[in-house]
Amino acid sequence: MVNTLKGLFSKRTKGVGIEITPERINIAQVRKQGQAFKLVTLSSVEVPEGIFQEGQIADPTAMAGLIQSALAENKIKVKRAATAIPAREAVTRLIPVPAELDDRELREMVLNQEAGLYLTFPREEADVDYQKLGFFVDEDGIEKVQVLLVATRKEVTDTYLSTFEQAGLQLDVLETSSFALIRTIREQLRQFAPQEAVAIADVQFESTEISIVVDGVPQFSRTVPIGTFQIQSALSRAMNLPPSRNTDLLQGMTIPITPTDTIGGTTKMGGTNPGTAAMLRVLGELADELRRSIDFYLNQGENLEVAQLLLAGPGGGIGQLDEFFTQRLSLPASQVDPIAALSLEVDQEIPLVQRPGLGVVLGLGLREI
Repeated sequence: MVNTLKGLFSKRTKGVGIEITPERINIAQVRKQGQAFKLVTLSSVEVPEGIFQEGQIADPTAMAGLIQSALAENKIKVKRAATAIPAREAVTRLIPVPAELDDRELREMVLNQEAGLYLTFPREEADVDYQKLGFFVDEDGIEKVQVLLVATRKEVTDTYLSTFEQAGLQLDVLETSSFALIRTIREQLRQFAPQEAVAIADVQFESTEISIVVDGVPQFSRTVPIGTFQIQSALSRAMNLPPSRNTDLLQGMTIPITPTDTIGGTTKMGGTNPGTAAMLRVLGELADELRRSIDFYLNQGENLEVAQLLLAGPGGGIGQLDEFFTQRLSLPASQVDPIAALSLEVDQEIPLVQRPGLGVVLGLGLREI
């Protein structure tokens, strides 16, 4: 792939990480300081409705203007950037290929033969990249190598390239948001045994990206249409509040945990508060989707195990959401803290409730070190 996803697995320097979401543009500059990282700049600006729709940039010119304004307001002078497309816009697959292939043969097989077997759109309409992972011996005793394949539609990558070009930036890295998040929390993921899978729920504005990761490599991914906007909307309707795209109200919420009585029964979730009950219904639907995703992964083979659920994204910081999912899924859950995960030096304190939402933008910032 030329000039599109080619930076997916490469290294670049001295730029800025820019995360584009339906409701906000997030910008992060991270620098190496000795053996540690320092957060130089962290900024966020609101995206008006209609500019980013259904996982895609609907108005590249308007989005470019917002990026330019955000950089200017924060006095950020860079020429290069890393960004990410939503995982829902990409196809990610692990492909076993013969180990004896040389690099040229491997490239030919993956890009021109194997890729077409996994795409949901014509191969000629796709931009594809791949990374060779480790070797293994299959059940027939044949040595093979795992290849991580990532593809998206050309029209998607072209839109991002056009947007950043209009903003006066060279886009050296275009990856998926799930890869950026995994980069941020990789040290946390290394705490698990090689055979233990970790489920990651990145609760974004209008959807949740679910990934099952083993040893830092996505094994399964899925996007469900439940995010902070759906949670906020249910809360607003129940409380007779006007609809709003601003989900800041959720940052002040704490999920009530349903106590279990001495006979094993439970009280009614949400008590008598209609707003809380409505919010819990949406979160219950999300818990059901997480359970389906985890069960699907576990049914793919024997001796598979999901050790923990990690909660990320703007919705991942809702108070006691980890305890709620721990109860609903009977699986240990915890909210990620990218600042702590990276031992990141910051000049100003960042509230704990906001930290899970920084995973993607900080992962993009790391690509530009």
